[in-house]
Amino acid sequence: MLQLPLSPAVVLPIALLSTAGVLVRPFRVAEAWWAVLGALLLLLTGQVELAELARAVGQGTDVYLFLIGMMLIAEMARITGLFDWIAAHAVGWARGAASRLFCIVYAVGILVTTFMSNDATAVVLTPAVLAAARAAKLERPLPHLFACALIANAASFVLPVSNPANLVVYASRMPPLLDWLRLFLLPSAIAIAVTFAALYWTQRADLKLRLNEDAEVPPLSGDAKTVAGGIGLMAVLLLVASSRGIDLGWPSFAAGLATFVVVFLRARPAALSAAREMSWSVLPLVGGLFVLVAALSKIGVADALARMLEQLHATAPAWSAWAAGIATALVSNIANNLPAGLIAGATMAASHAAPNVSAATLIGINLGPNLSVTGSLATVLWLTVLRREGIEVGFWQFLKVGAIVMPLALLPCLWAVAFS
Repeated sequence: MLQLPLSPAVVLPIALLSTAGVLVRPFRVAEAWWAVLGALLLLLTGQVELAELARAVGQGTDVYLFLIGMMLIAEMARITGLFDWIAAHAVGWARGAASRLFCIVYAVGILVTTFMSNDATAVVLTPAVLAAARAAKLERPLPHLFACALIANAASFVLPVSNPANLVVYASRMPPLLDWLRLFLLPSAIAIAVTFAALYWTQRADLKLRLNEDAEVPPLSGDAKTVAGGIGLMAVLLLVASSRGIDLGWPSFAAGLATFVVVFLRARPAALSAAREMSWSVLPLVGGLFVLVAALSKIGVADALARMLEQLHATAPAWSAWAAGIATALVSNIANNLPAGLIAGATMAASHAAPNVSAATLIGINLGPNLSVTGSLATVLWLTVLRREGIEVGFWQFLKVGAIVMPLALLPCLWAVAFS
């Protein structure tokens, strides 16, 4: 090992290299490898000790459990045909109009994100939309797929459960549910409405297409009904856990595992196939990001940001909410909103931020990732689902849409909390 003294001159370049790799995937190497590479470089250069690395990775336990439960149940829904059944019904409701199908996808995305989290929208709704596109013989399904990605972030602060990052940002300072709704209900409504209008406008040409109306509705198997019940159970457990301030990882994992066991006992090959085909690489990606955050915190990044925020609030309190929201929105796209949320949470706690500043920070963490394709964990999961189906959405392709949609939604949301 090359043991170097702890220094920003070592930590920052490694963090930037790792983050750049996650963002642009040089040589088409998956995001997880770049995050893990950054964590290993920090260890090998002595910037974090082995015990610190293990502690940082362990911090993500709740996120790992949440994702395992969510991805497992989504894979079983795909394999048992539940998504195909839902897709066929959605195509029927659309009555031949791509625009109507788009509205259906967006409305369902609001419900799934609000009550099950934005990650659920990425891993549960996206495969169903792909199945609907195939059933409808839709030539250009990207508008409907973009709807899955963007509503996953736009609706992710309606409730605390709507995004695990909400719990990371507020941690032990989580407001009671009624206070949460007072802070975020209006900004959420603005974000959902503006994102819909802006996305619809950017995709209006493709939304004029007609669909195949003759999609056959497949029979719903017993295993698919079991998985549907498991999804319902998961939604209830997550809502109960959120209302009581309980971590979301174990409820998600328990519901996913229970559903897996029931399906395994009835259809072992299907259950094992679901477990094999899960996107396991997401877990080392999250672990690597937690290590990068630990190293940045070790060199005092959160403390420095807290001092800057305190100074800004003292000199220009009217602008502190705007600055916090815009800064976290941009940082989320540079470093992904999960590590950005961890740093932001530490910064808010250290600076004793005013409620509207904390709210603006959370909105930036949630809504900012609609700018770029790797801004949030939900969008990374969305990308993973698409790649498995042979669909590639590049960084610049997503940015062309995000550069229009995200600022139009973010600025009025920040205005709503800055003057609340």
